[in-house]
Amino acid sequence: MKRIINAVLIITSLSIFSSCKNDNTENTLNNNDKKIGVLLVNHGSVAKSWREMLLDVEKSVKDKILANPKISKVTTAFMEYTEPSIATRLKEFDEEEFDEVILVPIFLTVSSHYSHDIPVICGLQADPKIQEELKKEEIEVYKAKAKVTITPPLDYTTLLKKNVERRVKKLSQNPENEGVLLVAYGDADYNQQWEEMVSDIGKYLKIKTGHENIAYAWCGHLVGYSTEPTLKGIEKLQELSDNVIVIPVLVANDPYFQNDIIQKACDMATGNVIYKQDAILPDSNLNQWVIDIVNQTVENI
Repeated sequence: MKRIINAVLIITSLSIFSSCKNDNTENTLNNNDKKIGVLLVNHGSVAKSWREMLLDVEKSVKDKILANPKISKVTTAFMEYTEPSIATRLKEFDEEEFDEVILVPIFLTVSSHYSHDIPVICGLQADPKIQEELKKEEIEVYKAKAKVTITPPLDYTTLLKKNVERRVKKLSQNPENEGVLLVAYGDADYNQQWEEMVSDIGKYLKIKTGHENIAYAWCGHLVGYSTEPTLKGIEKLQELSDNVIVIPVLVANDPYFQNDIIQKACDMATGNVIYKQDAILPDSNLNQWVIDIVNQTVENI
């Protein structure tokens, strides 16, 4: 009798184990069967040249991202000023029955756009004040059926520091007689984080390029898109150095910022100002960062 009972227990245990194993296999298959898309998001601009530089990022990374068998689609959206908008792209993902969307914000650091606007546009947050502001700017809010995961911005890596270092070295002739002015957009709500970002870049430059005199200026909404902060930054550095190198810490090249604001300030300054109307893009390291952050996020999903 004992032998029969033991045999029954063994068979029952094997059945339970087999059942658990099948359940786990099924869960794994379900996870692997998730339809995952990638949405590269940037600020947007009325300038075609600016938009094209961001679309070039998509072209550069698309094939490498799609080499990951878990990812089915890669596309780009602009937060404002132009289509395709974030809402437009999220609707497309829903129409194509995607389960997950990895949203990669190509923004320098935390900002109102990154921390508030984008989550509200995606329906991840519900802030009546921001919703009203977005409505005034005619930016559509859309809560996707797909789960949306937003990745960190660029500045948590050394990418920005290396990018600025390369551009400074290209313009530099004699670091001992040069000051460097970093011109960035700025953000009123996250001023501390923006100051930390440019300060960290400055410290990095002192070590890597040998420039001792480094300052920064804002050029965006925070200062009313004025040339004055850039001009004052140049004049401040001219008190310490014979020459001033001006570097735009801006994602892409927009004639309004690089020409109408920064170039104008450089032209107004007396003395020797070294300036090139360039931007962070194009940068192969940024392209690689996009690929890496997508693959990391997929694994976390």
